[in-house]
Amino acid sequence: MGKAVATEEFVDARVADIRRRADWIRRQALTMAHRAKQGHPGGDMSCADILATLYSAVLRFDPANPQDPTRDRFVMSKGHCTGAFYSALAGAGYFPVADLETYLQPGSRLNGHPNRNYLPGVETNTGPLGHGLPVAVGMAVAGQIDAADFRVFALTGDGELQEGSMWEAAMFAGHRKLGNLTVIIDRNRLQQGAPTEDTNSLEPLADKWAAFGWEVADVDGHDPAALLELLSTPRGANGKPLCIIAHTIKGRGVSYMENQAGWHHGTPSDAQLAQAFAELDAELAA
Repeated sequence: MGKAVATEEFVDARVADIRRRADWIRRQALTMAHRAKQGHPGGDMSCADILATLYSAVLRFDPANPQDPTRDRFVMSKGHCTGAFYSALAGAGYFPVADLETYLQPGSRLNGHPNRNYLPGVETNTGPLGHGLPVAVGMAVAGQIDAADFRVFALTGDGELQEGSMWEAAMFAGHRKLGNLTVIIDRNRLQQGAPTEDTNSLEPLADKWAAFGWEVADVDGHDPAALLELLSTPRGANGKPLCIIAHTIKGRGVSYMENQAGWHHGTPSDAQLAQAFAELDAELAA
């Protein structure tokens, strides 16, 4: 009984830490967009809990040795959400947090889309959507061939699934039985300008991935405990790849951004930034 209680307390403490990390990522991403007067804050907010869970409690990595061959690989396929991604990398120790202040400034390493030649922790360049998952599949194939025990994770947007390259990669991953591969879909149902279902319907999304030979799980993408359980479950390299459909809210945590396609782009004013921080304060304290 005592051991079970200790384990439960450990998990609760870890989940609380993930929540704090996600809050920090959101604040950093908002501050970066406000300072730079550009960015993609809506998507940054929707994927913050996913990134916080991965970098706080799931991924195996050493920021002092970014090319460690035993590391887990993470590919930010939705490469436009660099406010959240760079914040997660800085928080994990890949580069100084102070560097976030240079976001999108002339000569900065923190440009609009992640570039592996500029920043440690970036596995591959992702800009035009549809590129990240195919690269992640290649990494997983390499791991399978080498009988390596690293895992490969890719975070995609849902609008990104309208790219044919995503489904080619999904089909091949299912064929190869890449059990070392996990794709997480940030299913906030909004893309630039409109809902995904009005632009090019994705449903029935789970059935489509299952038909390509994937194990599929639905999860609340803002529930760190549920994300942690799914993402940290050990997996072999020769089973079905895992697709996690993470149901999220674009602009999560900031009332005027939530479920608003217009905040795919956009930057908060001084007053809006203050309001956002006040709302995040209230949520964290709840």
